[in-house]
Amino acid sequence: MSKNISKETIVALAQERIDELDKGLFIVEITVSSSNQINVEIDASEGSVSIDDCIRVSRNIEHNLDREESDFELQVSSPGLDKPFRVVQQYIKNVGRDIKIKLTDGRQLQGLLKSADGQGFVVETTRKERIEGKKKKETIIEEHTLTYDLVKETKIVISFK
Repeated sequence: MSKNISKETIVALAQERIDELDKGLFIVEITVSSSNQINVEIDASEGSVSIDDCIRVSRNIEHNLDREESDFELQVSSPGLDKPFRVVQQYIKNVGRDIKIKLTDGRQLQGLLKSADGQGFVVETTRKERIEGKKKKETIIEEHTLTYDLVKETKIVISFK
């Protein structure tokens, strides 16, 4: 019978190596299933996560777990571009990119992520609107300051321009 591995153990082991590497990596999400299937997602504050970073975090976890005690499956990866944001650091990392936001009240916004911090973020939206008495549509630029509790989902807008 395999002993269940605690999420806290995995978080501690992943964070230990991340701190050691000192490259601006951070944990996005860690899940441990009842069958000890461990998924660790890490990202980098700047640039991207290298395969080497994933291997080093993976090894630190693997070498500190006892396979005699617990059978486990381990996967360490970076979050895909198509996945929603799950931690504040992802907002901070992606300032300057276009994002699409679903709000908890059902509204949707799409625009430029202008800034982000621990409290919330600012997104700039642009739309064309016909102004009375003018022939051409005017460009309306608005800044929306949002807190994370208002957000149901945020994703990067992937464009191939």
